[in-house]
Amino acid sequence: MTAKDVVRSFYDLDLAKADNAIDLIHKDCKLLWNSSNGFTSLDYEGVKTMLEGLKKAFLSFNYRISHLLEDQNMVTARYTIYVTPIEKPEQEEALAHFISIWEVKDNKLYRGHEISQLADDSSDSLNSYAEIKV
Repeated sequence: MTAKDVVRSFYDLDLAKADNAIDLIHKDCKLLWNSSNGFTSLDYEGVKTMLEGLKKAFLSFNYRISHLLEDQNMVTARYTIYVTPIEKPEQEEALAHFISIWEVKDNKLYRGHEISQLADDSSDSLNSYAEIKV
């Protein structure tokens, strides 16, 4: 599997339903995330806890990728996360826009650098993240 295949396999999951998402995370994982709420650093256990929390909060949690670029074992992804909250089971909504850079090691997500902001659900904004063939 290429590094891009590994990253794509993670982003193809519905994290609210997938029981195997943690299997794609390296035991020595480190995720450094800058969001509109500030900086967060997560290790394997932190990622595992976050994944478990998603299952409690959402009926669905999906990625819509606009860009997926590979350079050896490094993959950059640009995407919007769409969720169906438990409180609104009839409505899927854009949650946040991300750019992530992942280093892949042993066919698992090893080092991640992410930057995100809450989704602007205007049509111009969402269309700028429209899915393209990647």
